[in-house]
Amino acid sequence: MLIVKKYGGSSVATPERVRNVARQIIEDVEAGHRIVVVLSAQGKTTDQLLARAREMNPNPSRRELDMLISTGEQQSVALMAITLQSMGYQAVSLNAFQVPMYTNKVYGSARLERIGTERLEAELDCGNVVLVTGFQGINRYEDVTTLGRGGSDTTAVALAAALHADRCQIYTDVEGVYTADPRYVKNARKLAEIGYDEMLELASTGAKVLHNRCVEMAKKYNVEIEVLSSMVKATGTIVKEDSLVERMMVSGVAADKNVARISVMRIPDRPGKAFSLFNLLSQNDINVDIILQSIGHDGTKDISFTVAEDSADEAVAILQEHLGQLEAAEVTCFKDVAKVSLVGAGMVSNSGIATQMFEALYNAHVNIRMISTSEIKISVLIDEDQVEEAVVAIHDQFRLYEKK
Repeated sequence: MLIVKKYGGSSVATPERVRNVARQIIEDVEAGHRIVVVLSAQGKTTDQLLARAREMNPNPSRRELDMLISTGEQQSVALMAITLQSMGYQAVSLNAFQVPMYTNKVYGSARLERIGTERLEAELDCGNVVLVTGFQGINRYEDVTTLGRGGSDTTAVALAAALHADRCQIYTDVEGVYTADPRYVKNARKLAEIGYDEMLELASTGAKVLHNRCVEMAKKYNVEIEVLSSMVKATGTIVKEDSLVERMMVSGVAADKNVARISVMRIPDRPGKAFSLFNLLSQNDINVDIILQSIGHDGTKDISFTVAEDSADEAVAILQEHLGQLEAAEVTCFKDVAKVSLVGAGMVSNSGIATQMFEALYNAHVNIRMISTSEIKISVLIDEDQVEEAVVAIHDQFRLYEKK
């Protein structure tokens, strides 16, 4: 059996944790399996590298940042190979060039386009445990690119698809996918399985257990993902197409604090103005989430929308630079907000879900600033300091702690 295993930064943060992961890998090797392991940078390495870069330059180029932070994963795979070798097992570490893993040309949030498997298969045939850097690739200019936060999950799923692996396991510091973040909700329940669509919405709305692009790729190539804990030996959660959760009304609630609300005030109420605004942002690879348009005065309108908080300053700067072109009065930005989302495949066929959610927020005295809905998701923008009570209130309202 060919198994692709991915371990996050907290799982390899210390020498003892590296050895713990090595022992888990050895168990599968001893069972006769061929193993490919994807590793993230150890602990807070990426954050430390970013901080060092900004000490040198408050606004470093994305290309050079990718060159810098990709070194964290190279340290992880090399140290794991060294550890396995010290324990008497064959292992080899490979980076994005050596695999190779080709991406588009976008620095900081590149997308994988193609993976070469010849070297991987050759190393596996030699009996090696193959350790691959997560989170990174190379573009057509042979520059290093990175896939964005959580990109190692995407690397693992992409490798599983390219190699036609029998199993794709993603190890984290929690035991699986829960109905809510256990840090906020003490009675959050671990799900035995969940469908791709629900998992994608949960990942996109703040659930940190899986990267949303890895779920997109898993759905596209029908790669089942098993989410497990690297710290505790326990059954995890299976993410797959045909899931029992699809028969549930609601599967979970997620919160995302990495959100900012931007408002463009008194923009002319004419065709094409919204296009001009959002085209400016898309040309600079800034993704927009919730959008609200309201009619102002004297033939104008206000357009509010959310972006990732780490993109907010860039978005505001772009819009202010083109304020004359947009014919708008001003741009405002609020960062003390958060997004809370209720997700479930059965929501579209069950009336009253939104009413129950809003009732829960009302009872918890949580004010709603923006609302967005889809077939399997309701998202609200609220004040950041009310996230915990909002998530608990919604979780309890739908009794998600009970096994359906």
